[in-house]
Amino acid sequence: MKGFTGKILRVDLSSSNYKSQDLDEKTAREFLGGRGLGAKILYDEQNARTDPFSPENILVFATGPLTGTKTPSSGRHFVISKSPATGGMTFASSGGTWAVELKKAGYDAVVVKGKAKKPTYLWIEDGDVELKSAEAFWGKFVSETDEGIRDETHRDAKVLCIGPAGEKKSFIASVMNEKYRAAGRTGLGAVMGSKNLKAIVVKGEKNVEVANSIGVTRAVAKAIKKISESDVTKEEGGLNAYGTAVLTNVMNASGIYPTKNFQTGTFEDAEDISGERMAETLLEEKTACYECPIECGRRVKVKSGKYAGVEGESLEYESSWAFGGQCGVNDLGALAKANHLCNEYGLDTISTGSTIGFAMELMERGIISKDKVGLNLTFGNDDAMIKMIEMMGGREGFGNVLGDGTKVAAEKIGNGAEYYAMQVKGLELPAYDPRGVFGLGLNYATANRGGCHVSGYTIAAEILGTPLKADPFDSSGEKVDLTILFQDLTAAVDSSGNCLFLTLALDADDYADMTKSVVGWEDYTVDELLTTGERIFTIERLFNKREGFGRKDDTLPERLLKEPMPEGAPKGKVHPLEEMLDMYYSKRGYNSDGHPEEETIKKLGLT
Repeated sequence: MKGFTGKILRVDLSSSNYKSQDLDEKTAREFLGGRGLGAKILYDEQNARTDPFSPENILVFATGPLTGTKTPSSGRHFVISKSPATGGMTFASSGGTWAVELKKAGYDAVVVKGKAKKPTYLWIEDGDVELKSAEAFWGKFVSETDEGIRDETHRDAKVLCIGPAGEKKSFIASVMNEKYRAAGRTGLGAVMGSKNLKAIVVKGEKNVEVANSIGVTRAVAKAIKKISESDVTKEEGGLNAYGTAVLTNVMNASGIYPTKNFQTGTFEDAEDISGERMAETLLEEKTACYECPIECGRRVKVKSGKYAGVEGESLEYESSWAFGGQCGVNDLGALAKANHLCNEYGLDTISTGSTIGFAMELMERGIISKDKVGLNLTFGNDDAMIKMIEMMGGREGFGNVLGDGTKVAAEKIGNGAEYYAMQVKGLELPAYDPRGVFGLGLNYATANRGGCHVSGYTIAAEILGTPLKADPFDSSGEKVDLTILFQDLTAAVDSSGNCLFLTLALDADDYADMTKSVVGWEDYTVDELLTTGERIFTIERLFNKREGFGRKDDTLPERLLKEPMPEGAPKGKVHPLEEMLDMYYSKRGYNSDGHPEEETIKKLGLT
């Protein structure tokens, strides 16, 4: 079974014990790795209603079978646990090279339980494991932690760590790696913090072997050809030329760029914070994750204005939106500063910016005041936005109210604030208004980790027209089928070790071909790949059922169901969720409360 090291490292921080466990082929074939392997471990081993901050909450860091191979964009890892933000099973993904280094060090995954008595980091070098004191790094920013731990271990080591937000158990704390990469969503940094686990540091020299090198070469050549022919992924194509922020003008023109806390879908200053403008003003160089031909990462430096000198990586579309259109700010320098602060504190940029935009609307409506907040937190006030990020990262003043995201903040504030919290299952919505993309709205509502766009990125078809063009306002059974297909394929790709952006150019058969040759499953098919994705999605839903989730949670913010879009292409539209949800459950083989039927569970081998 090539493509895997065949080893899982299990660490109990409470007892300071660790052991290596074999990864059996049945589990690998049914769940692949990454998101799927983590979901399987959590579902099998974690008791229902475990507190996310309990030592018994399991935290998994997992690579996939394609991670570290010559397949394109194969540098992904997933972090999987029970979320403090949503109360359900969650996952977050990051790129770079940390995952590759973990495999080269001899492990496919690290499974962590317990709580260390004092701040600790895990040091893994070519299969050797050591728990070391992190007391010197507790309270430090992410970049300081990265540099300091590499000075203490090996300068070429790869560091995954949390910042102060994770230490203070913020529900929107991220898990950072290599300073700038983030497994950002659903508060997994807080789970690390609750365990006194500051970092996992890896260094390896082993080769990542494949079963059929000729087959891999052919599959990779086929994939690279498709990537080079796609207008989105080719050299000097959209993502390569302008990074993910190439989407800013596209989504704004489509009328689905959420502005000022989803009050509308058009931001009049979108051009000023677009990928095109970034390339003209801030871009220092393009960057790429392991084996990635797309190079969508951006290293930026602010050259003028009050934020001159701010630099870092990587100002993505979601991040620039969260501090741009969502907060009504049109200064790219301010957005770069906000992104830099989130990287240092270890805060999810989407949730941080969304929460600040939410507070800005509350102030606009008189639900909170300048006296209560301590800042004039109004739309367009970049100084107040920047200061609030620091307050949230440090849990200071009103930043402590906002530091767990919009759902918790709304409950604390009251007075009708809940209506303005743009979240699903406790997770803030990202940079697409579902009133103009009905498939994505259905995905937001049904995604197992909450308001997530990358659980089923139907934007590809509904707006970008790839791999097919779908009417964004179609709410028929065909759109429901498309949403399900995107969700299942995504779960499989998430578990493979490849980047989801490749799906903008590649098809399911490309992933099946690469997996078959890397691992040696010569009879592996597209149908098996998609069934694996369905199995992963379903086991996540079964975990959430155990935690009390049901139809009541598969919803959207009331604003998006009742307030018609005021302008743009979706003008007059609300999201038709209820009519789509019934079809979705039926097609998924779920009952009317959104729970998988016994026949569905049996079909997927989850009994």
